[in-house]
Amino acid sequence: MDVTADSLVARAARELSADADELVADVERGLRREVPELWADPEIARVTTRNIAEHIAAALDGLEHGVEADRIPPPAADLDRARRLARGGVSVTAVLRAHRLAQAIALDRLLAALPRLTTDPELINAAARRLTEVAAGYVDRSSERGVLAYQEERDRRLRWRLSVVNDAGIRIGTTLDIARTTQELADFATEHFADRACVDLLDALLHGRDPDRQPPVLRRIAQRAKPGAHPDSSYAARGTDGPDHPRGADGGVNGDPPAPAVAPQQLHTYPDGSPPARVLATGQPARLPVDGTPGEGHSTLVVPLRARGVTLGVAQFSRDGGPEPYDGEDLLLAQEIAARAAVAVDNACRYTHARATALGLQRSLLPARTPEQSAVDVAYRYLPAGDRLGVGGDWYDVIPLSGARVALVVGDVVGHGVHAAATMGRLRTAVRTLADIDLPPDELLTHLDDVVLRLAAEAATDPDDDAAEIGATCLYAVYDPVSCGCTLARAGHVLPTVVTPDGVHRALDLPPGPPLGLGGLPFEAVEVQLPEGSLFALYTDGLIEARDHDVEAGLTRLRQVLARPARSLDAACDTVLDTLLPERPADDVALLLARTRALGDDRVAGWDLAADPAEVSRARSRVAAQLRRWGLEDLEFTAELVVSELVTNAIRYGRPPVHLRLVLPDPEPPAGPAAPHGRSLLCEVRDASSTVPHQRRARSYDEGGRGLHLVAQLAERWGTRQTRVGKTVWAELNDTAGTFPHFGDLSAI
Repeated sequence: MDVTADSLVARAARELSADADELVADVERGLRREVPELWADPEIARVTTRNIAEHIAAALDGLEHGVEADRIPPPAADLDRARRLARGGVSVTAVLRAHRLAQAIALDRLLAALPRLTTDPELINAAARRLTEVAAGYVDRSSERGVLAYQEERDRRLRWRLSVVNDAGIRIGTTLDIARTTQELADFATEHFADRACVDLLDALLHGRDPDRQPPVLRRIAQRAKPGAHPDSSYAARGTDGPDHPRGADGGVNGDPPAPAVAPQQLHTYPDGSPPARVLATGQPARLPVDGTPGEGHSTLVVPLRARGVTLGVAQFSRDGGPEPYDGEDLLLAQEIAARAAVAVDNACRYTHARATALGLQRSLLPARTPEQSAVDVAYRYLPAGDRLGVGGDWYDVIPLSGARVALVVGDVVGHGVHAAATMGRLRTAVRTLADIDLPPDELLTHLDDVVLRLAAEAATDPDDDAAEIGATCLYAVYDPVSCGCTLARAGHVLPTVVTPDGVHRALDLPPGPPLGLGGLPFEAVEVQLPEGSLFALYTDGLIEARDHDVEAGLTRLRQVLARPARSLDAACDTVLDTLLPERPADDVALLLARTRALGDDRVAGWDLAADPAEVSRARSRVAAQLRRWGLEDLEFTAELVVSELVTNAIRYGRPPVHLRLVLPDPEPPAGPAAPHGRSLLCEVRDASSTVPHQRRARSYDEGGRGLHLVAQLAERWGTRQTRVGKTVWAELNDTAGTFPHFGDLSAI
């Protein structure tokens, strides 16, 4: 039989097929040397090895049976393996080089076999041309099909990856809450590319500190597992040793012995050398190989959460064993999603710390507790805004005044943030200072308006102050329990509400007055009568204003709520806030509720005095008799001395008429060990002169100047206040502190 080129090729292919394993090994060695990226990942290496063996077998079989290159059937899994290489991140250049290198090695072996089969040079030359033609055709066809499948998979993966990353940007970081943001990351991961996910953040960063502890202490913020996911020891419930003794955890990955699981919000550390510890130290992600036999182990991605050059924590994504463990593309996807989530977490941390700072400043500037006074019972609440505006400049205050009166204040500074809180603190201090000199409400607001104008002028000239213009509203009310009269003035503030004991509720009609900071416009005060037991509500506009209703509707709802009976004022405050406000109010709210008291005739005594020095003795006698009726014999000598000095000054330096008044704010001493004082007594002397007495140091030979010094030594407090006609000099005595000094101490007087 004549030997042809085709038959010679078939004999060479048949001979080489017997040593196919050796040929596969030669090709694999060549590819390992020339295309090492195909062997970096164990899973990709297994795919490559199978692909080499099946392509060589298909090509040799086609050559042995004389099949044309375009008719040699490729391996059944060829296209799937090309897609797998695309998902594994292998470059298309590496795929093409692998085809050509494998072709060259196999072709060299076939050409080397031809001279052993025949000595005819023309036949060897024809067979060599035939081998080269078929090999090149087969490789061209198979590589073209593989590259098309590879590119389709790459395009599909790229579109899917862009879609997932875009979806992550929408769904992760919807709020400025740290826990919710991290949980959104865990939920998103388990929906798209993970069976389990957990997020750990550095505990020091959560509290605004730099992490200075090694190994770093983390807090498990979020975690989630799909229903029916492979059990993972890191999710088993366990206790905690407390923040000072965090337990170790390594997640039971990469062959390490599994540690007890980490519970949500639990502090823990990762052992040195563990994948999460390495990721935290280097800031580089890690893709852990499949743990266990194929189809039974876990594939894990450990990705740092980094934002603005700072590592915030670490996220771990695990996939149950199966045909699709994590590959390089999955790692890139996890990095992109984690990077977006890290920025959202960092923003949430910064917002949380700034909000905590502003809230701390706000609460430190608000009264921690109301001072003791006998004019009203009070309850109060401050609720910061629930949205991104943060803390505002709302405030309230209760200021005891002379004559058993009390000042009730509510104000609202324009704007939000630390600047508004700081401005609120300055205005509250100014109000207390102005209240201490007993200014009427309208005059006090006039002076407060000047303060706001000065603050605005300072801010306008400060190049480092980027705050908006300064402005505020304020309502200032003074209640007198003796007359049951309340004098009010407001500067652009919302109207207060009153509920009388008979259940009638109404908003007090007050002149509006301009907001503070406009300047040049007057404020007007109004006096109203509040029967004993009236409920007086002062608040800021955040309580009654909302997007879904106007101010009038809010006022109506407020009056209806206040008209309902409540166990206490504190309970009434809670009911008002629960009824009128949503879960996250759009503006901060200050609420001050006061229930009025009254001091009856049995606790007030007064006498008109003639402008005669002899009246001083009669005044002392009347005071002594009244104190005995009140059971204040211990204060008798001190009160006589103080009244004697005050009446003498009024008669000598003032103008008639002169009036003496005693007020007993508390008929019984406060109960309980927390009460530092006994019963107090107010002594007031009023005359028609507007000249205010001043305490001065008397020299050795001065005849006067010692009376007010003596009053200051004996009284808890003393002072003066202007009235419509004249002035009132007052002194507050206490039956536990108001004792006459020993004669050895008189040198100080």
